[in-house]
Amino acid sequence: MKLNRRQVLTLGAISAAAAGFTGTSRAIIGKAKAQTHAIEWRNWSGYLSATPTDIYAPADVDELLASMTTMPPPLRPVGAGHSFSNLVPTPGVIISMDRISGLVGYDPLTERARFRAGTRLYQVAQELEALGRALPNMPDINKQTFAGAVSTATHGTGAELTALHGFVTGLTIATPGGELLACSETENPEVFRAAQVSLGALGIVTEIETETLPLHRLRKTQWFEPFEDVIANAPDRARDHRHWEFYYLPYTGMALVITNDETEDPVWRDPERNDNQDMADLRMLESLTWWAPPVRRFLSRRLMSDAGASSEVDTYWKVLSSEQRAVRFNEMEYHVPVDAAQRCFREVVETVEREGVRVFFPFEFRYIKSDDAWLSPFEGGDRCSIAIHRYFEEDPLPLQEIVEPIFLRHDGRPHWGKMNSRTAQDFAAMYPNWQDFLNVRGALDPDGRMLTPYMREVFGI
Repeated sequence: MKLNRRQVLTLGAISAAAAGFTGTSRAIIGKAKAQTHAIEWRNWSGYLSATPTDIYAPADVDELLASMTTMPPPLRPVGAGHSFSNLVPTPGVIISMDRISGLVGYDPLTERARFRAGTRLYQVAQELEALGRALPNMPDINKQTFAGAVSTATHGTGAELTALHGFVTGLTIATPGGELLACSETENPEVFRAAQVSLGALGIVTEIETETLPLHRLRKTQWFEPFEDVIANAPDRARDHRHWEFYYLPYTGMALVITNDETEDPVWRDPERNDNQDMADLRMLESLTWWAPPVRRFLSRRLMSDAGASSEVDTYWKVLSSEQRAVRFNEMEYHVPVDAAQRCFREVVETVEREGVRVFFPFEFRYIKSDDAWLSPFEGGDRCSIAIHRYFEEDPLPLQEIVEPIFLRHDGRPHWGKMNSRTAQDFAAMYPNWQDFLNVRGALDPDGRMLTPYMREVFGI
């Protein structure tokens, strides 16, 4: 399926805008020492910044352990800097695990692999591919560190597939007291339930053990369809495909539907895809038609009506995750129970378009299976993820302030790494094991060395 590249609206634009864009934080990496000048850290979008005492990248776990009790708190681990919530900023030390990365080992009997915490997701996939293995699922950004993605309940899409932490079978943590603590279903199981989604509040994750699957290819198929048809058929299509999702284009009445299913077909990729140019085209459409939403709707439908379905085939992680660097954004994402998700999404669309908020980034809709990690947004039942984005040069708050109450009315739980305004009281009501997590956190970090001002707000400490 192709639309004329210069027709402003293209398939690649929608896919790139909604799927997320790769990138890393602009952190300065150095060894812990007294500083005579300020060090600035910024997240990927540039919205968050901090001036920590230092940004420290230990060479190995022994060096990290030796420093855990001597570095000035609050201590905060950082991954790729792709979180939009205030998890990382600290007046103390930011700890990067970039130098503690790579495959530790693979056990063919259990089909489990163990990785160091700083391994980027694309590196995890590459290491497993060399072994003929695969992660059970991938999120739509592959530059995140494994530990950062797991600790914030990062996920992909699939009605029968959990978030990344749901496949984790073991974790090793450098505690604030400078000790290594291993946990799993059978070893320190309560710590394991807390550590699967820890927000970096228990210590520094150093290793992760995960389940794997045989290496496989996916056929990615995508097409445009009227929004009402897409949202009405969402449950059936989610059941029919290994991975199913859609992206709604604001003010168009149209959505891009994407499926990914296993195939034995040979690899084929579209050589003409250019996500950066496509994103610029999508922004141009909004800038030319913001004053007249009916015109935008008419032009968009006209341009998409002649497009058929397109497809490509490649190794699973290469089609599930975005490789190209493109336009930055800020994001809010909530996870809503499946039986409320369709109503919630319709209300989001209706409210944004009624209020006339200018936005050209699509709204994203995905399915995630439940798990039992204590701070997992998917604990207790399957959920749908609904994400809204705004261009990084635009204030994200006006959009988020009208959408967040809708998520909350539908029993939504925020993504830990995305923007939200929730408090400790809210989280305590959302999570049945909230106090259990606080008990484990207090036992591992009685002096609060991992507690930044924001983390104290989150936990009500």
